[in-house]
Amino acid sequence: MEIRKNKKKDYEREGYVTDACPSFLNGTNRRSIIMKYQVQENCLTIYLPREVDHHNAEAMKREADKIIEKDHIKYIIFDFADTDFMDSSGIGVIMGRYKTICLIGGEIWAVHANKRIRKILTLSGMTKIMQIYEEEKV
Repeated sequence: MEIRKNKKKDYEREGYVTDACPSFLNGTNRRSIIMKYQVQENCLTIYLPREVDHHNAEAMKREADKIIEKDHIKYIIFDFADTDFMDSSGIGVIMGRYKTICLIGGEIWAVHANKRIRKILTLSGMTKIMQIYEEEKV
């Protein structure tokens, strides 16, 4: 597991979390990006990958929790712009971070969720604990 950080200001930074992923095509190990993130003051934006499933959920939980504790995060934005698939492990990632943030009076939001992801969030009951923001159509 590797975390890359780009320092901007004392209260603002971004980075990504990677994990070794074997490549079956050429027999080499490649690093794949599990999640990108950005911290601004006490707000963490998590840019979710194309698939949020059991293969990457545990690493996402672990790294998000480290960032939340280290940077005293009170608000989390889950950005679904690149996400096409999410299973119950992804719901677990969101629910666990909600429980942590809720204890300190914070909030979580979802942005850029496509129709499929909005349906998953609605059917799972996540819309009861988080706001889903959609882009305005021009």
